[in-house]
Amino acid sequence: MRKLKLIWDFRGPDATKIAEHHEFHLKEYIKIEKLELNITGFEIINNMHTIAFMVVLEHQMKPVRDALKPHRGMLYNE
Repeated sequence: MRKLKLIWDFRGPDATKIAEHHEFHLKEYIKIEKLELNITGFEIINNMHTIAFMVVLEHQMKPVRDALKPHRGMLYNE
């Protein structure tokens, strides 16, 4: 089963703080919806751009995408 990484981009001087907080809400969503995977995180791209992400199975992507509206997605390679 393919895994997809859903990504939210945050820009500006507070991007890291916002992405870290967004990850907290992604973890809550995973628990509430009882999703099969529990892979989340945030990555600092540079001092003005940080991403938050969660990984979902391909068959779960559409309902999660529609509910959480990520900015983009990509295949997830472990």
